[in-house]
Amino acid sequence: MSADERRARSFPRLAPGRRVGRKFADTWWGNAWIESMERTALDPEQLRKGRRYAFAGQVGPITVSPGRISAGVHDGDQYTPHDTVVRVGTLAAAEWDRLLDRVAAKAGHIAALLDRDMPHDLVQTADDAGVRLLPGYGDLDPECDCPSWDHPCRHAAALAYQAAWLLDRDPFVLLLMRGRGEAELMADLRRRNARRSVATDAADEAAGTPAEQAYAAPPAALPAPPGPVTGEPLALAPLLAGHEAAGLDAEALGTLAADAAHRARDLLAVTGSGPASSPPGATQAGPLAPEPDAWCDAVRLAARMPRSASAGRLGEASGRAADLPRAVKAWDYAGAAGVDVVDAVFSPPRELVARSTEALREAGGVDGAAPEVKNWRNRWTVGRDAQVRYGRDGRWYPFRRRAGQWWPAGPPGPDPADALLDLPKD
Repeated sequence: MSADERRARSFPRLAPGRRVGRKFADTWWGNAWIESMERTALDPEQLRKGRRYAFAGQVGPITVSPGRISAGVHDGDQYTPHDTVVRVGTLAAAEWDRLLDRVAAKAGHIAALLDRDMPHDLVQTADDAGVRLLPGYGDLDPECDCPSWDHPCRHAAALAYQAAWLLDRDPFVLLLMRGRGEAELMADLRRRNARRSVATDAADEAAGTPAEQAYAAPPAALPAPPGPVTGEPLALAPLLAGHEAAGLDAEALGTLAADAAHRARDLLAVTGSGPASSPPGATQAGPLAPEPDAWCDAVRLAARMPRSASAGRLGEASGRAADLPRAVKAWDYAGAAGVDVVDAVFSPPRELVARSTEALREAGGVDGAAPEVKNWRNRWTVGRDAQVRYGRDGRWYPFRRRAGQWWPAGPPGPDPADALLDLPKD
C-alpha cells in the first residue's frame, strides 16, 4: 500500500434531499471550490445536470486522497455507476514547509482548523508564503469513464458539488487533497511549535537577569503623573465621510467617538483637589442622585450633536422623540441629574416643603409682584410661567413654561429663592 493510499479517507454516500439555497455550499471555502470548477466548465447544461445528480444522491461513497477525489456516480437509469475522478494539484514539499512555518507561528490558525474553520487570514497567510491553498483556475482536472467529451461531464460535476459539502464540514479534507492528512499535519505543527518554544526559551534565558542581580538593583523611580488634558476633541465625522458604502454611518460613528473622547477627557482632567474644570453637563450629584440609564445615555449622545440625524434616530429608538429636545436642554444645564429632574416626581420632607414655599413667597416673584406659589410634590409653580423643582441630588432647578410645556431654564442652585431669582427673563 502506497503512502497516498494510507492517507486516504472514505466518506459514506450523502443522503439526497439537501435544501437548495442561494449558495451551493455553506462556507466561503466550499463555494470557492465550486467556483474553481464552474469557471472551467465548457457546457453549463452539464453543470445543471451535475447539481441535480448531487441533490438526488446519485453520488456513491467518496474517497479523498492526496491529489484526487473519486466516487461512483449513477445516471439514475443504470445500475452500474460511472467511475469518476477529480484530480487536484498537490503542494510540493518546499511549499508545505513555508506554509506550516507560517501556520505554526499563529496559534489562532491551528485553533481555527481544529474547530473545522478556515478563516480568510489563514488563506492570506498561505498566499504570503507563496502557496495557493484553494484551487484556482485550471487546478481541477475531471475524469470519467462515461462517453461524454464535456469538461466536466455531469458525473464529475456531481462529484465536485458533493465534495464542496465535505469541505464545509472539515477543511482538513482540502489539505488532504493538497497532499497532507490531518494527523500528519498536526504532528508536524507540534514539532515546529516545540522547536520554536525551545529557541524562545534559550533566547529568554540568554537575555534574562539573574535573580540576585534583580533583587539587588534599586527600584526604578515611577514616572510623574500626567498633567490635565487640554484642547477640544477632534471632529471625527469629516474624517469618516465616504465610508457609508461599506455600511458605516459616518455621522453616528463620529458621534460615538466624540462622546468617548469627551468622557475620557473628563476622567483625565483631574488634579489633587478635584476636577480641573466642569464642562457642560458635569454635575456634583449628591448620594441620592440617580444612576444614568439608557434614556440618559441617549440624551447624552444626542446632546453632542443635537441637530444631527443621529439625534433624531436616538429619539425614535428611545420611544420618546417628543421629550428629547427638553431632555437635551436639561443635560446642557446639569447633566444626568438635570435629565432626571425633568421626569422625577417625589415627596420631599414636610419641613423642606414649608420652608421652601415661604422662601419663594419672600423672594418677591420674577416680575417684582407678590407671587402666587403652588406646591405639588417636589415642584413649586410661581405665578403662571415660572417653576422651581427640587432634584434628588438636593439642588433646585428653574423651569419656564413655553407652549404649554415646562422647559429647563438655567443651571441648578443650592437655594430655591436663588434659583427663582436667577431665572432669566423671556
